[in-house]
Amino acid sequence: MKKYAKVPGVTFGDVNLSENQVREYKGESQSPGAGGWPTIRYFNKECPKGCPYTKKTGDPMCTELLNDQYMEGYVEEAGGVSLCGVDSREGCDKRQLGYLEKWSGKPKADMQGQIERLQKMNGQKMRKELADWVRARIGILKSLVNAKDEL
Repeated sequence: MKKYAKVPGVTFGDVNLSENQVREYKGESQSPGAGGWPTIRYFNKECPKGCPYTKKTGDPMCTELLNDQYMEGYVEEAGGVSLCGVDSREGCDKRQLGYLEKWSGKPKADMQGQIERLQKMNGQKMRKELADWVRARIGILKSLVNAKDEL
């Protein structure tokens, strides 16, 4: 959570079901416990009533999400954000800055096509470094698309 504290559009919440029996939101069942524990959901303009986390491994949910690779990838992909700030350029390494500069002036449709191409690669068997770079590019592109949507 600390890593994403300054990233616009990212907020974390926690519901303790023993204290608050939240079973649905906006008429949509949130299915707590379905698919493993903890139940992880995201809410954004594409999924205003909540969408579930899709597991990437055969490990239990709590084990899988202890791995920063999966949790950070999930936050960036579901949130359409990147730790590499598209406005401030904070948190960007040299490679990300180059990618950001390359795509900043391109049309939204081109970015959407690139996101779709990268999403097809995401989750495939590949070296960790390459998988991280695929996820980083998706996050950067989604952040750029979201920034264009806000204009």
